[in-house]
Amino acid sequence: MADKPDMGEIASFDKAKLKKTETQEKNTLLTKETIEQEKRSEIS
Repeated sequence: MADKPDMGEIASFDKAKLKKTETQEKNTLLTKETIEQEKRSEIS
């Protein structure tokens, strides 16, 4: 508990060295039509 992080490392961090990335949504929300279709397939 007595250990504190070294804030000097954070202060000297260079954001320019980070790589650019693109975020892609993998888990999209279901549409109302998809939900209705799944409900109909469960009933049959």
